[in-house]
Amino acid sequence: MTFIYIIAALTGIAMGLLLTFIFSRLPESWLQDYDYDEKAPNFRLSKRMKIIPHGVIAAAACALLYVLAVYFCEKDYIQTLRPMHLVCIGLLIPVLVLVTMADRLNRIIPDQFSIFIAVVGVLSIVSDLTEGSVWFSAQCPWYIPLLNKLIGSLIGGGFLWLIGFISESFLGKEGMGQGDMRLLFATGLITGCYGLVVLIYVAVFSALIFAIPLFIRKRMRLAKEEEIIRSSDNPALTRRKFEREKASVHFADDPDYLAFGPFLALGCGIFAIAEPFIFEKAYNLLLSLGVYF
Repeated sequence: MTFIYIIAALTGIAMGLLLTFIFSRLPESWLQDYDYDEKAPNFRLSKRMKIIPHGVIAAAACALLYVLAVYFCEKDYIQTLRPMHLVCIGLLIPVLVLVTMADRLNRIIPDQFSIFIAVVGVLSIVSDLTEGSVWFSAQCPWYIPLLNKLIGSLIGGGFLWLIGFISESFLGKEGMGQGDMRLLFATGLITGCYGLVVLIYVAVFSALIFAIPLFIRKRMRLAKEEEIIRSSDNPALTRRKFEREKASVHFADDPDYLAFGPFLALGCGIFAIAEPFIFEKAYNLLLSLGVYF
């Protein structure tokens, strides 16, 4: 097994460095908002991955995830050979890293990435139907694993759509971006209903780790601005100056914005590489709830 771990780590490093090259060749339109205008006063070219630090981070992330996948999936996917399941993990991890980089650098999740993940999701459905799923017994009707993936996708995408609808309808502002919604719809095909719980749990709680300090920093910055405004000779003029500065900032450079895509990608990645381990821990709970087929 040591040899397999070494191969997994080297493959991850090579893949992470390759992602840097791929990211630099992506069409500009992929990394811009849908209605972007090159003549807009706050237009800026999209940020691209650099070998340092982004390529190094991507290489380390891919290597770590591939190695962990070998560790968690050794019994159920390697010893009990399930090659299609392994292919799904191998294809999924790099594009999740790309999603993270795109949303972190440009606050956008290209639809093409979500489409690719959805294709991997369809492949994962085929692998469950042909190689079996750890979540279902051999006596389980064939359509149950299929429904698990389809319902998980619909619930995931619908959940974020509902948040966005409520936010726009009652609060007058955007809640979740369309990119996040499409990403969760696609990853739902990977995780299914059971895995969607893990994905959301990991995404929300990991996001809170960053959101709370970000919120505190924002409140401190706003309090400092108000103090400057009050102490200035012309408060109205000073306030307008701050407002103009904020309006000139590109949405992707907004210091108060927290991209949620990386956390969704993290949740999906953790479930994908540790699915057999998660099932083992959840097995008794599923039995007690009567939802193990």
